[in-house]
Amino acid sequence: MNFEHYYFAAGFNSVPDELDLAVLFSGEGKPYPGHKMGPAVHDYYLIHTVLAGEGMFQCGNISQKCRTGDTFVIFPGALFSYQADDTLPWHYVWIALQGNSVAALLSDAGITKERPLLHAENVDELTSLYERTRQSFQQSPYPRLESLEASGWARLLLHKFGLSNLDVLPARPQEMPEMIDRQIDQAIRWISLQFHQQISIDQIAATLGYHRAHLSKAFKQRTGLSPKQYLLKMRMDKAKGLLEGTLSIDQVASSVGFNDALYFSKQFRKYFGIPPSEYRAALRSNN
Repeated sequence: MNFEHYYFAAGFNSVPDELDLAVLFSGEGKPYPGHKMGPAVHDYYLIHTVLAGEGMFQCGNISQKCRTGDTFVIFPGALFSYQADDTLPWHYVWIALQGNSVAALLSDAGITKERPLLHAENVDELTSLYERTRQSFQQSPYPRLESLEASGWARLLLHKFGLSNLDVLPARPQEMPEMIDRQIDQAIRWISLQFHQQISIDQIAATLGYHRAHLSKAFKQRTGLSPKQYLLKMRMDKAKGLLEGTLSIDQVASSVGFNDALYFSKQFRKYFGIPPSEYRAALRSNN
């Protein structure tokens, strides 16, 4: 037991080397009445959620009493202090984060240096995520897998914070992308990642909830190409890059979504004005 707490439990990450988001440690505690931390600064992000009781959080010009369901976030370099109530000391859970993406992920959830507090009604859900994060560090023979698991739970925790903080997130129509724009983004991403598959434009349109003609019109307005033309361009550009390597023409064709190497060669020649074999020969001759 920590000598300043009725109850104290923590888990620590021995290899927090994820660059975008890593959990340093996570814990739970029931401090004694009047227990105080700070004034101090940290070089990591420290998040507390109050499960019961009360306490005071101070950071910069912010001073607020926190109760059940309240969460306060301490940012790196920010001078802070927090103290348990003298008569009804809080019971809280915490998680410490570091990484290049943490500030952006917190901002996506509506949490910033200027707005480091939020209230959530789903305390049981948050408690479970904190506990799962802490229990990730069971000192198994695979600490990097533990770290990976913990960062996954941490992302879910930030997701829950965002759902509890919707009132401060941008919601006005002019600040939100049009639905068709979002669907076009998804279609572009789909083609960019799945060009090697037998993609059906009809299937993309149906999945995104649009008639093929409507999707194709919006797609062309955005990219200057129809979905079919965009797919062909993606395949041909990828094929050019692969022809610089050691794959056979058949293997290049298969890698960019053509089951028939002869048909691939015909399409390549039609697109670039030269068959893939001659393109490769020219590359080697130049080199």
